[in-house]
Amino acid sequence: MSMSSNHTNLRDVWYTMIGIPGLEYAHIWLSIPICSMYILALVGNTLLIFLIFTDHSLHEPMYLFLSMLALADIILSTVTTPKVLAIFWFRAGGISFASCVCQMFFLHFMFVTESAILLAMAFDRYVAICFPLRYTTILTSSVIGTMGIASVTRSFLICFPLVFLVYRLTYCGRSIIYHSYCEHMGIARLACDNIKVNIYYGMTVPLFSIGLDIVLIIISYTLILHSVFRIPSRDARLKALGTCGSHVCVILLFYTPSLFTFFAHRFGGHNIPRYMHILFANLYVVVPPALNPIIYGVKTKQIQDRIFQMVSFSKVWF
Repeated sequence: MSMSSNHTNLRDVWYTMIGIPGLEYAHIWLSIPICSMYILALVGNTLLIFLIFTDHSLHEPMYLFLSMLALADIILSTVTTPKVLAIFWFRAGGISFASCVCQMFFLHFMFVTESAILLAMAFDRYVAICFPLRYTTILTSSVIGTMGIASVTRSFLICFPLVFLVYRLTYCGRSIIYHSYCEHMGIARLACDNIKVNIYYGMTVPLFSIGLDIVLIIISYTLILHSVFRIPSRDARLKALGTCGSHVCVILLFYTPSLFTFFAHRFGGHNIPRYMHILFANLYVVVPPALNPIIYGVKTKQIQDRIFQMVSFSKVWF
């Protein structure tokens, strides 16, 4: 469909997403791991949320933050993966401008929200290790709720301007998106206008939100390590560090590929093939959500015990 040159007809604009350009022949094969990881992400995170909210022994700050992360993982993967699979399986790449912008917003919104949740979890570990006697008095239910609301509010305020930034542009004929989902710069590059504002804002958001979160997480763990190595008992030090193991793994799993993608797009765009960028972007929205429940299930004894109880109960009935 031809694209209108004025904003009043943007509701009539349709794009065609082609999936992973250069790897169209492998779409079916690529869909197998992506679909498997998406199902694993849905089942694992849903189970995690169920365990936390049905077991009163898990109603602690660390697990409440973990339930927020699990919910964010479900939304993040669901925003993109069903459409990706539709493209891979049925070549159903058509999407309206409004739907594309909606997908773009929730994609960036959930990414920034997850970063804020990981920062809150780092603060939780900081309080638990550095101020253990005041842990429950500092991280009360109201404080946890406030931190959750603040994370969502901050993410909304950061990402909602992206909607206005793409709606203000003039579109005049480009209708092919060389990607399997909609993201901010992918839409902006289809416009005929000057998109410098979009570029600057797109670089400022990760720099001052995600970057700030990373700096504060590093500060938190620096203080944690300083406190841990002052503990005289070696066993006590290892136990304290063990409580941070799952969180550190999730942090690395979340930030490492995102930072690689960010810098690769801006500084290695001509050296790294486009299909590699897009393939990596597709895996990024399903791999961390799929692995996060496994990491916490393997490294957290309370969750392991609760799962074993459920399995034992099921065996009794079946």
